[in-house]
Amino acid sequence: MSDGSGAKKGKGKGMNAYEVAVAQLNRAADAMHLDEQVHTILLQPKNELIVNFPVKMDDGSYKLLKGYRIQHNNIMGPYKGGIRFHHDVHLDEVKALAAWMTWKCAVMEIPFGGAKGGIKFNPREHSPAELERITRRFTHALGNNIGPDHDIPAPDVGTNGQTMVWLMDTYMNFVPQDRKNAVRGVVTGKTLTSGGSQGREKATGQGLVYVVQEWAKENHFPLDGCTFIVQGFGNVGSFAARILSRLGASMIAVQDHTGALRSNEGLHPGRLAEHVRQTGGVAGYAGGEVITREEFFSTECDLFIPAALENQITAETAPLLKCRAVFEGANGPTDIEGEAILASKGIDVVPDILANAGGVTVSYFEWLQNRRAESWTLDEVDERLHRMMVHAYNTVRRVARDRKLDNRTAAYVHALERIQQVYKERGIFP
Repeated sequence: MSDGSGAKKGKGKGMNAYEVAVAQLNRAADAMHLDEQVHTILLQPKNELIVNFPVKMDDGSYKLLKGYRIQHNNIMGPYKGGIRFHHDVHLDEVKALAAWMTWKCAVMEIPFGGAKGGIKFNPREHSPAELERITRRFTHALGNNIGPDHDIPAPDVGTNGQTMVWLMDTYMNFVPQDRKNAVRGVVTGKTLTSGGSQGREKATGQGLVYVVQEWAKENHFPLDGCTFIVQGFGNVGSFAARILSRLGASMIAVQDHTGALRSNEGLHPGRLAEHVRQTGGVAGYAGGEVITREEFFSTECDLFIPAALENQITAETAPLLKCRAVFEGANGPTDIEGEAILASKGIDVVPDILANAGGVTVSYFEWLQNRRAESWTLDEVDERLHRMMVHAYNTVRRVARDRKLDNRTAAYVHALERIQQVYKERGIFP
């Protein structure tokens, strides 16, 4: 059977994100003997929306921007997935991210399907006023292709709570006056004052740390005194680093789009996060020595947290890694060749669709709170998130042990078995 990807490789380059996603799906499908009809359905998203929309810049000129919303699958519930603002956003990337959201929601056993969206531009080159107009114009272009019972966006790379509030407010103006507050759940990841949830901002990093703790418990590995390195120091990387440091772990190297730093005495995650907030990157932080990207990947440590973009651990970088385990804070950071090299080196990999699922899980909590007109405490959110992350980790590890599979394939098998069961029960209409 054809892989159905429709994706093309650049000359001299490895797989793009969607080809990686398809290869991962095919590997799990073979391992569990996935029904061929279900396999065929899951190879492509249900809907691919591409919009081109004009936005007025601060100087009075107009720029035409391209936006995407890919709705991969909704057999388990409404489409769910982030919106990213990045200059490298393209169709195959967003298709891959949407598919990974489908598997992620199924792994966590929450009633959502998978979607993803993005706009191809560099948000750092635009003022807050321009970002607001871009967000509102994109929301208007999407129209009723999103909705609290249909497709629910959230923050991703280059977006945040303020972005989601602009999106929500724009959508609210589509609906009758008496329904405005009923549609707060059209997006998640909002600010607290505009209907967001306690714990949502740190949720992905917090969920990752809960998984790290379960892995450490399983492997009799003390986190107090261990070392870790982080690629990407945005929302996910910074919160994971701060929470791990409170458990006694030491961050000894960091790398992002502006450069890389290392300190054997440890980098202070809180102070570094403030520096990044003020300057836009880790470059210029005085707490560590400047190193190259290759030296960052070669840093000997216990844990590696890739929390940047996809396809970072490759045939080029995987041989450099000197760690015991990789916890994927980013979506798709490891390509097929890179993963094979990690396996040959005996490095544990806890995959993205498990390790970084805390974000969508607390988004689910936010959606529930909006629907019920409730407000949960931070302790309630953290307790529920902890319980669900522990359950998901133990389920995936049980599948891995029982079927002698790697963690990623085990996570896919768990997700696909749940999706396949629903297709068997519901059938295909008409």
